[in-house]
Amino acid sequence: MRRRDFITMVGGMTAWSRAARAQPADRARLIGVLMGYAENDPAAQSDIAAFRGALASLGWREGSNIRIELRWGAGDVDKTKTVAKELVDLRPDAILGHTTPVIGALARETRTIPIVFANVADPIGSGFAASLAHPGGNISGFANFEPEMGGKWLELLREIAPRTQHVALLFNPATAPSLQFYMSSIQAAASSFAIQASPAPVHAKDEIEGVIAAQARNPGGGLIVMPDPSNTINRELIIALAARYAVPAIYFNRFYAEAGGLIAYGADFVELFRQAAGYIDRILKGEKPADLPIQLLTKFEFVINLKTAKALGLDVPSHLQQLADQLIE
Repeated sequence: MRRRDFITMVGGMTAWSRAARAQPADRARLIGVLMGYAENDPAAQSDIAAFRGALASLGWREGSNIRIELRWGAGDVDKTKTVAKELVDLRPDAILGHTTPVIGALARETRTIPIVFANVADPIGSGFAASLAHPGGNISGFANFEPEMGGKWLELLREIAPRTQHVALLFNPATAPSLQFYMSSIQAAASSFAIQASPAPVHAKDEIEGVIAAQARNPGGGLIVMPDPSNTINRELIIALAARYAVPAIYFNRFYAEAGGLIAYGADFVELFRQAAGYIDRILKGEKPADLPIQLLTKFEFVINLKTAKALGLDVPSHLQQLADQLIE
């Protein structure tokens, strides 16, 4: 072999080697994460820790073969839109989105980047996918509620507070999933128990007290704190006001009961984030969200705060205590 040909061949091999190293399979993959809650929220931090841990167990490690860009919507619609665009502009390989407003903001920014959601109530009704079995677009994930849960919340609230006659459904229309998703089951349960259930929309933090105070003015008032990032951001205030006005309330996640709320029934959010890591793994390995079926909720958590019940003068039935996953004393 002539020297010139040898040098050309070696140069070509070197160039090919550089090109090969530059291929996507050999670079650290970029995962975007947009959370609907605030960065200082302990529950949100637990969710992220579970997601990172599950990725690590699947062989994806930060600083090695993945990078994670994390953003926070903090229950603010405008901020969520801004950070969604910011995240999409980074052109990540996949995005994990948390809450319905977050997925809505991401969906407006991209129809090509794969998006996996956790904690979305009604992905079909929200327009994120064509069907549960075949999402058909760039979005799939794990739903955290089902329509019948509305009736279950009312039923549990009545069991723990049997004098309940009228219930307010607390939500922020700007951030909550559609209330209609739950209304059929709520109205059916309300009718069977002779309870009046009424939507109580609030648009700002300072409107919350008025709703709870109104429930306390007449005997038999109760509160269902609906799934809503705004409610979660303001949960300490809601729990404190429910205690001040002695209004029995039911919440959609255990972190409310752990913070002093009376009773909680809903999804295991941490587990949903672990499962979402599995879909991110499959997408990074070549699968498409369009072919990954949307998974419905299979595990529910039921938590009763006995200390709060005692403060409200409520005697928790023994069968409810036996059904609870956790009793807080």
